[in-house]
Amino acid sequence: MEFSSKLLENAVNEVSRLPGIGKRTALRLVLHLLKQPKENTKYLSEALLHLRNDVETCEKCHNISDTVLCAICKNPKRNSEIICVVEDIRDVMAIESTSQFNGVYHVLGGKISPIEGIGPQNLQIESLVNKVENGEAKELIFALSSTMEGDTTNFYIFKQIEKFDITTSTIARGISVGDELEYADEITLGRSIVNRIPFEQSVRE
Repeated sequence: MEFSSKLLENAVNEVSRLPGIGKRTALRLVLHLLKQPKENTKYLSEALLHLRNDVETCEKCHNISDTVLCAICKNPKRNSEIICVVEDIRDVMAIESTSQFNGVYHVLGGKISPIEGIGPQNLQIESLVNKVENGEAKELIFALSSTMEGDTTNFYIFKQIEKFDITTSTIARGISVGDELEYADEITLGRSIVNRIPFEQSVRE
């Protein structure tokens, strides 16, 4: 792809680094920005800088937040004894959109994947086990995607906490095997949360 401007080329190259965006899409986005008033580009760049410099991670659930504790963890109406274990913030957003869950979350930050070099030590698993050990939770709901990596992560966590007095469940298989939560429709995902099953039963199946 030939560019008439080095500035244009540099912008396209940077935008194309984003996941799912190739050079042609990046070019279209950059050209769109060039057609907009300069203030629009300024607002966008400022928003991205503020995001990168000022975003926090909730010290309790590891969700992305504007403050030390996220709005969900600070909400006294949420049941803090029921913890939904998810991979990342996209899963939190997907489940919250169903309005079917009134507990809190624990964001692992990924799934165990030896192929990608991600082990338990790279995830927020230890802090989750500490919550169980300290008696902060009465139930853990495993809501990772039903992939091999998701199932491996669920089982690893289960083995770490099985000696404690806690209920473990997993979302019902209304979510097809291999599906990511963020792509599930709200009704199916909501039903999967409400109709969750004991984790031991999901392992036998």
